Amino acid sequence: MGQKDTPAAAPHIRFAQPELWYRTVRGVIYVLLRLLTRLEVRGLEYIPDRGPYIILTNHLHWLDPPAIMATFPFRAYLFAAEKWEVHPVFGPLFRSLDAIFVQRGEVDRKALRQALHVLRQGGVLGMAPEGTRSRTGGLQEGRSGAAYMAYRTGARLLPVATWGQEGFLDALRRLRRVRMHIVYGPPFDPPPLEGKASTADVKALSEEIMYHLAAMLPPQYRGVYSDVAEKRPDLLARYAASGQGKRNEEE
Repeated sequence: MGQKDTPAAAPHIRFAQPELWYRTVRGVIYVLLRLLTRLEVRGLEYIPDRGPYIILTNHLHWLDPPAIMATFPFRAYLFAAEKWEVHPVFGPLFRSLDAIFVQRGEVDRKALRQALHVLRQGGVLGMAPEGTRSRTGGLQEGRSGAAYMAYRTGARLLPVATWGQEGFLDALRRLRRVRMHIVYGPPFDPPPLEGKASTADVKALSEEIMYHLAAMLPPQYRGVYSDVAEKRPDLLARYAASGQGKRNEEE
């Protein structure tokens, strides 16, 4: 793995308000979410106002990325599956929002270069470390992309747990509003290393990311990381201390 990269002569950037189009789309999505769901957002106080950092979320539903975009107060660059690039409606929309299109199931070097560029310029990148939407509702095994980019750029990691939206369409058909949760957690840094990050280092950080998400989610959403109580009780205690863990256990 490569060494941590320092942005060439690029200071940390304090984010200004997003450009008009991005702000407009975000506002429309937010209004629709408020109308169509019972949206609960917690942890906004943990969002850093300076980059670079990576937003890391579990992936339950197609509604996840727009919901996070709508509740996140700064400009973020999100990944989208390559299939959406040629969609007659969503393709132009995603391109207008500077989405990074990525080929699933392989190392997409073009997408990786674009993502690293965002972080090296002090920006914010949003992604699901599982790589694809969960079909079971529980967390899947995390992939190495987020950890690799964090070590390459020194970006911080901002975990976001979200759930409830998987019942959105069923609730809508019954003329009801689903209760949707978006919970931001405290950011954390990749562990300091001397020299290059090894494959083992990247794998360990990937696992750390996923256990953070598992600790923030209600038990029924933890999936392959349902052993978080045995392996990482410190994380459960950390989120319980903020009041998040206790509330999630009650969901």
